Amino acid sequence: MKLFEPGTIGKLHLKNRIIMAAMGAVGLVDPCSRLSRRGIDYYVARARGGTGLLITGMVRVSREEEQLPEVPWFSHMAADNSVAITWLSELAEAVHAYGAKIAVQLTAGWGRVISTELMKKGKAVAPSPQPCFRDSGIIARGLTIEEIRRLLQGFELSAEIVCAAGIDAIELHGHEGYLLDQFMTGLWNKRSDQYGGDFDGRLRFPIEVIQAVKKGAGADFPVIYRVGLTHYLEDGRKIEEGLETIRRLEAVGVDAFDIDAGCYETWHWPHPPSSQPPGCMVEMAEMAKKAVKVPIIAVGKLGYPDLAETVLLEGKADFIALGRALLADPEWPHKVKEGRTGEIIPCIGDHEGCLRRIVTKKYISCTVNPITGMERDFAITKAVRKRSVLVIGGGPGGLEAAIVAGQRGHKVVLWEKGESLGGNLIPASIPDFKRDYRSLLQYLSTQVKRVGITVELKKEATAERIHKMNPEVVIVATGTTPIIPEIPGLEKKGAITAIDVLLGRKEAGRSILILGGGLVGCETALYLAQKGKKVTIVEILGSVARDVEAANRMHLLELLDNAGVSVLTETKPLEITNEEVIVTDTSNQRKSLKADSVIIAVGLKPETKLLEDLDGKMEVYAIGDCVTPRKMIHTLWEGFHAARVI
Repeated sequence: MKLFEPGTIGKLHLKNRIIMAAMGAVGLVDPCSRLSRRGIDYYVARARGGTGLLITGMVRVSREEEQLPEVPWFSHMAADNSVAITWLSELAEAVHAYGAKIAVQLTAGWGRVISTELMKKGKAVAPSPQPCFRDSGIIARGLTIEEIRRLLQGFELSAEIVCAAGIDAIELHGHEGYLLDQFMTGLWNKRSDQYGGDFDGRLRFPIEVIQAVKKGAGADFPVIYRVGLTHYLEDGRKIEEGLETIRRLEAVGVDAFDIDAGCYETWHWPHPPSSQPPGCMVEMAEMAKKAVKVPIIAVGKLGYPDLAETVLLEGKADFIALGRALLADPEWPHKVKEGRTGEIIPCIGDHEGCLRRIVTKKYISCTVNPITGMERDFAITKAVRKRSVLVIGGGPGGLEAAIVAGQRGHKVVLWEKGESLGGNLIPASIPDFKRDYRSLLQYLSTQVKRVGITVELKKEATAERIHKMNPEVVIVATGTTPIIPEIPGLEKKGAITAIDVLLGRKEAGRSILILGGGLVGCETALYLAQKGKKVTIVEILGSVARDVEAANRMHLLELLDNAGVSVLTETKPLEITNEEVIVTDTSNQRKSLKADSVIIAVGLKPETKLLEDLDGKMEVYAIGDCVTPRKMIHTLWEGFHAARVI
């Protein structure tokens, strides 16, 4: 396979074409800005799994401008003094032991997209004065010439430190609207001196950064530049300017380009959710490949082995960068090389285990792989005492619990009252834009067989049956049932739930009202609208898809708008007649909405009866939605941890 052919970036020789993309290592950094032991374990796991080149999360070259002086600690990696050689060399040596190479991603800082805490303390800087992303009422001040020179000196020193530590390459973080990208972009750079103005002026700072890095690390030290060809933003960078940018940067010594897109305002591009199609930015890489002679690294939902291989075979890129795919499964390269693609843990693109945890200052991890970020502490080990375990419920939480318990050597039996495994993961995976959830369902079902779990379908669990079986441990994952609201006249239309429609149990008419604007309601609306239905969402609160991660919500709302879905917020259904739904808004204005079908998506309630019957009578663990309905990350993690500790 082309994926496993060796490649080169400048003087750097790589054993294959698979690169770990830079992702924030939040929570894996010690207060003194060095990568922690857990952080090194995190990168080593990906090196052990067969990745050719790993790129760290961003490493600061200076913390003077964007740090509170009264706070002695700094929550991001920094290589601004020679002490950093210690942890950088430890990281390099650990990764090299597995034949992988390591690059450090250097950054100038956040600029106008700085964290809320620092922004409110007046620490926001930018190329020129402009509103901050998180609060347009706060203006980031423009950097002085002296501060720019200090940053350049920081890049030179950091490059010298990185090289001395035995790191193999440097990537410059020049995308997504961070400070270096802000200097390059006319929308954010309004300077009138040599670091602004026209295109040449805006490129002056990044060019001088490249020169500083080459001066510090050596002229032949490999430098990768991560850049977005376009921001997908009005007045942001357009593709033509992006292509000219990489031509100019190639001319001053860049050895490879990591081609991305988007910025904070269009977060669903640099952080593509499940609803983005596979390989959503390959076209960008292909255009860049034609514009420059140095290698091109493609990014953006490329964790599908056949697609990744095709991109390389067709010459659209020279390397494939995987981010979340390697969070989900650090063994991705080995499994592909050995033909074990069915065993790959698939990324589902929900961003709950990675991006949301980073934003909320928790350690980076993964919804479908709770071991990520805790590679040593949460490693699956054989149980000291093998026990008989009964798992009740074949949804994702029950499947995860059964698999992990089986991997630990326990004797596991799984009862599922339905005809197939998957629970609510089955309807969740029906829409085409939820293809990644389909992969998860297939993976979990395959792993249950592979581990050797005894599965009994159409098996209703009762306390009497469980006591008769007499297992040592019971894991209850009975899930939920839909909530049916009490609305006069609902029986006239029939209570069609979103799950009924997704599973094809009931047919929706031509014009549809969906009651409930949570994730289930919005995704069902999109699914039906893409089938040509006329759909309106009725939501009692002020917004829809409220608790969906920001990048996913942004794209979902865009797709709903493109599909012509109407959204009525702060609207309450009062009564349903044969042809109409009577609703009222916050000003008590009544309105009649015509609809052929009314679909219920107002929430789910836990199935608790079995838990109540078993309470206190044996060793029982309750996991997932039968405790309280939540997200996939809670279901899978609770299943994992219940099985990990028994």
